Amino acid sequence: MELQINGKTHQVEAPDDMPLLWVLRDLLDIKGPKFGCGVGACGACTVLVDGIPTRTCITAAADVEGEITTIEGLPEGERLHKVQEAWIKHEVPQCGYCQSGQILAAVALLEETPQPTDEDIDAAMTNLCRCGTYPRLRAAIHEAAGVEG
Repeated sequence: MELQINGKTHQVEAPDDMPLLWVLRDLLDIKGPKFGCGVGACGACTVLVDGIPTRTCITAAADVEGEITTIEGLPEGERLHKVQEAWIKHEVPQCGYCQSGQILAAVALLEETPQPTDEDIDAAMTNLCRCGTYPRLRAAIHEAAGVEG
């Protein structure tokens, strides 16, 4: 199969039902998406497919059509993405395990809703954080949006 990932084309030999998570991690050595729950509930495995947050642990690689963006493909040139910069400023991560999925979900939210309210953030950010840094996550999203939260 052929996958477009972070602006590059990858030819991959994998069973059609192999989850995208394992294609990325095991076959392509792209380690940003993490295994969390295996049932699409936690979001640690989230990537963007044509800008839409996608849980890779429950998505067969053969079913993916479109450009896949992982956390590795997010930086803009030499700079970090504005969401990543806000994440650092607001010290969002503690353990950091869920952060690649959280950041990509926030990027997708800001693409769809450039100035989200707290309610918009709560509705869109369905990834779980075991450390409970949700208030800092919300503040960072407002910062990236250029809005006081």
